[in-house]
Formats: sequence, C-alpha cells, structure tokens
Amino acid sequence: MRVEQATLDDLKAWLELAAEVEYLFGPMVDDPKFIQVLEKNISLNRAYCIREKDGLPGSPLLGAMLFNTAHAPTFKIGWLAVSSQAKKTGVATALMDHVMQLISPPAEVTVITFGEDIPDGQPARRLYQKFGFLPIDEPIPNGPEGGSRQKFQLTVE
Repeated sequence: MRVEQATLDDLKAWLELAAEVEYLFGPMVDDPKFIQVLEKNISLNRAYCIREKDGLPGSPLLGAMLFNTAHAPTFKIGWLAVSSQAKKTGVATALMDHVMQLISPPAEVTVITFGEDIPDGQPARRLYQKFGFLPIDEPIPNGPEGGSRQKFQLTVE
C-alpha cells in the first residue's frame, strides 16, 4: 500500500471516492468549488492518495487526503476519506503516517472532523486520537449535510 501524490489523472477516481462519502461530507461531486480546491491541491502537491493495487494514476482510489502546508509550521488536514471496500485495512493510518513524516517540530496540525453524535464519523475521531490529536472546545458550524463538527489539534514538539 503506497501513498502517492495525486495527479490530475486521479481526478475522476477522486470524485468517485467523494461520491461514496457525500452522505457524511455533503455535496462535492457536482460542486465546482470542491473540484477547484481539489485541482489546486493536486497542482500544489498537497493531495495524497492510495490507489487500488498500487496502480497508475487514474486507478480507483482506496483512500485520499488533502494536507495543507501553506502556513507551515501550522498544517491542516482538509479532507480524508477511505473507500467502503478499504475500511479497516490501514489506508487512513498509512495516509496519516505519510503526512506526519512531512512535519518537522515544532508544529501544529489541525483538522475539523465529525462530532461525537455522528456514528459513521467515529472511525475518523478514533484515527485522529490515535495520532495524539485532542478535541478542542471551539464552536464549529455543522457540516453541509447538517451533522455536527469538532476541531482536533495536535502539537508536535
């Protein structure tokens, strides 16, 4: 399982993965803003993916992540999703391991993830906690699908 920088050839597969998780994240596939953000992050080498069978760009994606490095040493995980077929196979952990290697201390990493009341968001919360992220008590607006959100933060020293 190899984490690779996404290319524009991965755009279609990325949108197929996004379609799987729209019920959690809200509309993305037909949202020009999401596509624009995705294309920008790919061009800036801030989009990472794991392709099925470690395939070539354009292959189906097992998981994908946007990782904003523009304000280093403050980093932000902007999006992380795993395909339903790859759940509980270590894909999310591999993506997190990869981006954590890009960080030099001192640094801070933030992510806005699902609230405690979102059952299908619990794996994401556990993933971030496994990496040492702590929930921050800061009001965060609900996601576009209406579900609650919570900010998590990791301080790397």
